[in-house]
Amino acid sequence: MNEIIQVQLRTAGEIKNFITGGLKFEVGDRVIVEADRGLEYGTVASPSEKVTEAVKTPEKPLRKVIRKSNPWDEKQIAKNKAKTKDLMNVCEKKIQEHKLPMKLVDAEYSFDRSKIIFYFTSESRVDFRNLVKNLASIFRVRIELRQIGVRDEARLLGGHGSCGRELCCMSFLKNFEPVTIKMAKVQNLPFNPSKISGLCGRLMCCLGYEYATYKEASKALPKVGKEIATDQGKCKVIAVNPLKGIITVDFGEGKIKDIKTEEIKELKK
Repeated sequence: MNEIIQVQLRTAGEIKNFITGGLKFEVGDRVIVEADRGLEYGTVASPSEKVTEAVKTPEKPLRKVIRKSNPWDEKQIAKNKAKTKDLMNVCEKKIQEHKLPMKLVDAEYSFDRSKIIFYFTSESRVDFRNLVKNLASIFRVRIELRQIGVRDEARLLGGHGSCGRELCCMSFLKNFEPVTIKMAKVQNLPFNPSKISGLCGRLMCCLGYEYATYKEASKALPKVGKEIATDQGKCKVIAVNPLKGIITVDFGEGKIKDIKTEEIKELKK
């Protein structure tokens, strides 16, 4: 029986499972963990969970949490972050020299400085082998260039959404789930890109939070444009409010009224 926790690597990196090794951690604790080559730092993203050794996970074999970060670790992390600007400047110049169609987003040292990761976006595949060789000869460490999507870019750079809160992808969202325009339609949200798009330019992740609730509540309501019959006569549905169980109907000649679900009786063909 192993006890595992989820750790978000670095500031806004990927989330992976790690074995606690009997150590106790709280959500939000900064920890030092085993990485592919050397050590990495991260933040505990979930409470510990007991699993059997037979349970298969995408990260098999699981690596271990080494320790909770101490003052020396925090100084090391701060020193690494202070080097970000220099790393970015050097890489930007080399990208221009190699004339590569890529946008550099962020750069960081691994905790033990055995590796530098450069994050970039691009609309196409990029052959950056010569760039990697060039950077490796300058910094004398392992170089990794990682192509990310626009949502990952927003997670790395951070910011605040239209709600005024810190971006979900940076604060608590672990995985990016598919978001469709249908989710906005079911929730009666305006089809205005500026209203339903996040900083990444894609549909806001929060559109999916209440979608299932709206979808279930909408089952008992007629669709917009449908003709129905009520005790007050025939009318046409022009708007629905699934959560309140109310529809707005037009009886014609400018007579518009809100009625409850129980007053509705679909017209028989």
